Amino acid sequence: MLTGHPLEQDSPKHIQLAEQICVAIKQGHLRPNDPLPSARKLAELYGINRHTVMTALQNLVAQGWLCSEQRRGYRVNQALPIESSQHTIRPSAPARDIKADFALSLSEGEPSDRENTQYEYNFSGGLADLMEFPYEEFRRHLSQACRVVNAAQLHYEHCSGEPALKLQLRHYLRRARALECDDLLVCNGSQEALFLIAKAFIRSNEGVAVESLGYPPAHRAFEACGATLYGIAQDKEGLSVDSLRACFEQNRIKLLYLTPLHQYPTMVTLSVGRRMAIYQLCAEYGVFIIEDDYDHEFHYRCPPLQPMAASDPHGIVIYVSTFSKIMFAGARMGYLVAREDVLNELITLKQLMNHKNDILLQLALANWMATGEFERHLRRMTKRYQARCDALASELRRYQQSGYSLTFAVPDGGMAFWVNTHQDVSGLSARAAELGVYVQTEAEFWRFPQQHYTHIRLGFAGQNEEKMRAGLLRIISLL
Repeated sequence: MLTGHPLEQDSPKHIQLAEQICVAIKQGHLRPNDPLPSARKLAELYGINRHTVMTALQNLVAQGWLCSEQRRGYRVNQALPIESSQHTIRPSAPARDIKADFALSLSEGEPSDRENTQYEYNFSGGLADLMEFPYEEFRRHLSQACRVVNAAQLHYEHCSGEPALKLQLRHYLRRARALECDDLLVCNGSQEALFLIAKAFIRSNEGVAVESLGYPPAHRAFEACGATLYGIAQDKEGLSVDSLRACFEQNRIKLLYLTPLHQYPTMVTLSVGRRMAIYQLCAEYGVFIIEDDYDHEFHYRCPPLQPMAASDPHGIVIYVSTFSKIMFAGARMGYLVAREDVLNELITLKQLMNHKNDILLQLALANWMATGEFERHLRRMTKRYQARCDALASELRRYQQSGYSLTFAVPDGGMAFWVNTHQDVSGLSARAAELGVYVQTEAEFWRFPQQHYTHIRLGFAGQNEEKMRAGLLRIISLL
């Protein structure tokens, strides 16, 4: 049964008519094999041209909603399983919980409807200053990529990354991080790299050891692949070797996830001694190490320690890094280095997910690196971020002198401070948001819930000194 509701003026009438017929079929007003009124009657019913009606009916035939037979007109396709029709539900059938039937395997809650970039003052710990990115310079490299790209490059080849970019990355890693590699995998950001690793290594309920205070997106990626996470205790020098050994002795652990240069979120640099002890322990128990070196470039007080992957005789370190802190997060450019058999497995998995990264962005980035402009940009931003690091330290000391109980260590590098306020900060993020300030508290980083949260994480890279001081004043007003 069609009701002949008036058609609106803001969209094509044949589309509106087709939608009304579809709704009637879905709701059971038109049942399988029911005939439709003639095109002339439908034109009169809706007050439209007969040719418009014919267009709508023919489109519905092409889509499979209707069937057309000579001299019999149009009928509802009798093969349609109209589950929701009131005519097809048996009165005695019990009501079903549709949500239960189609429950999702992940339960991460509702996504945030407000990005941290929408705040007036932003202390996100991993946010680069997008105002300082050399857009015009990089635009030239994108234009060059458009001119030189060929048809073969635009197809599905080179899943592991464009050879020109991989060559530049290998040169850069050798020069800047003393990391030699014959090959690597270019990923859509480090998050994809972490998910690929978890998918390759983890079977249901197998263990991954993580820093108890750590990076939540990595934890979620591991859990999404079926891992059971084990939090390892930390102290002022970083991950506890004794706690890690106890975990290995009591559980079957496949992976250890580490952020050794600038521990996320505490910013502690894992000492050489600790690194060696952890590596030896993992080699003894057959545990692979995921080394997430997310902001290696930004180290101020001294040269940064070489990655653990730079000295890996057993081939158990999978090195992950990203361009998100150098360029911008939306570029989705990351990469990983691993021994040959592991790398081949990860490349195979990437082919299942998305085949390859943006070819034009890869070519532009390769050319940017080849010209030397990439590393000049790094040097500029390192100086800029060091000045902001010093400015934030100066502001925090000023508040200390004014009587506020704040304890912090100036980090050797990175993009954030880890500050102990010596009071409960459980509700601070929400109260700061009301004042237009984005700030994270300790509660967001603990793998396992604690009773007391006293620390806040203050990112200093993403906004200038003036905004930093104004935003910090609003945070201090809540303490």
